Amino acid sequence: MIRASRLTSFLISLGVAALLILLWHAVVQAGLVHRVFLPSPLKTAAALLAGLRDGPLLGASLATLRRMFYGWFLACVAGITLGALVGNSKTLKVYVAPMLEALRPLPASALIPLFIAVVGLSEGMILSVIAFGALWPLLLSTIHGIASVEPVLYEVGNALVMNKRDVLLKISLPNAMPDILAAMRLSLTISLILAVVCEMLTGSEGLGQWLLNTSRAFASAKMFAGVVILGLMGYASNALVNAVETRLLRWKPHRQ
Repeated sequence: MIRASRLTSFLISLGVAALLILLWHAVVQAGLVHRVFLPSPLKTAAALLAGLRDGPLLGASLATLRRMFYGWFLACVAGITLGALVGNSKTLKVYVAPMLEALRPLPASALIPLFIAVVGLSEGMILSVIAFGALWPLLLSTIHGIASVEPVLYEVGNALVMNKRDVLLKISLPNAMPDILAAMRLSLTISLILAVVCEMLTGSEGLGQWLLNTSRAFASAKMFAGVVILGLMGYASNALVNAVETRLLRWKPHRQ
């Protein structure tokens, strides 16, 4: 029943995507938007295949993908570790929470000049910006997930004479895993967005620079090919995290 429901949802999503492409084609054919600014789906597909076959678009895509995953990995390590420490310590919650609330609203893209001044215009600066922006969902969700653990589980841990490390690894983090995995999916999207923004601002090789250069040259088909690649990256990364979530949360009841 669940597999049939998933298949139906997948087929419906394909149908919606096909309708959007047909609508895109109809808009171009009707001349509602000039073809200099909005290429047809066929021209976009041709530019996409040519870019991947000849190399430039493929290289740019791999560079963005690498930065996205490296920055996301750093954010995962830092966010989950700090979140676990703060979530398990009442003292840290009191002293650290105000600072976290002050830093959380700051947009990572607005801090790029600060990161350039501190780290320099380098690959490390880009990864630092990505990690900083993707850190907050993971950090706050880990803290919230640990705070939401049923107190009776900690009582069981005390009855079993478990030390703090075992309580963290066997009670706190496993029960906070749904919140953490949801934050990992959100952070991965943020990482992709910040990777593109940093590439645009720093001139580094990647899809951000590809989009900027093709838009300036009015090469709209190539520009839309880059947009398609970004969409596929976002879809594939979300599907990957979703598969991991399904695997790790097999104990969690499925919602119909």
